[in-house]
Amino acid sequence: MALTHLIDSYCAAWSDADAGRRRALLLPVWSDGATYTDPTVHAVGAEELLAHIAGVQDKIPGARILRTSDVDVHHGIARFAWKFTMPDGSSLPEGLDIAFLDAGESRITRIIGFFGPLTGSQSAP
Repeated sequence: MALTHLIDSYCAAWSDADAGRRRALLLPVWSDGATYTDPTVHAVGAEELLAHIAGVQDKIPGARILRTSDVDVHHGIARFAWKFTMPDGSSLPEGLDIAFLDAGESRITRIIGFFGPLTGSQSAP
């Protein structure tokens, strides 16, 4: 349950329009020097990530990130699906985040995000 709360706090930081509340949600779950990488950005540390989130919120006020799957974890690495919900209730295709956790699995040290569903198929050799 603690890991789910950690991920939900992270998602809530993306979803809050208020910069002070975003900071209060993110800092307890984000390790010093943690990185966030998706197809559009590579942010190092909480300040860069908070600035990126602020930019997203400025472009699409009221947008939210909602976790849409359970949080799966092994060996200090978690994954979860999410969707980006627009203020009118519509949403973009789901994404997937891979979260690297500290030794106690109490803070995020790295997030790698992917947008949209996996495509194509690969046959096993």
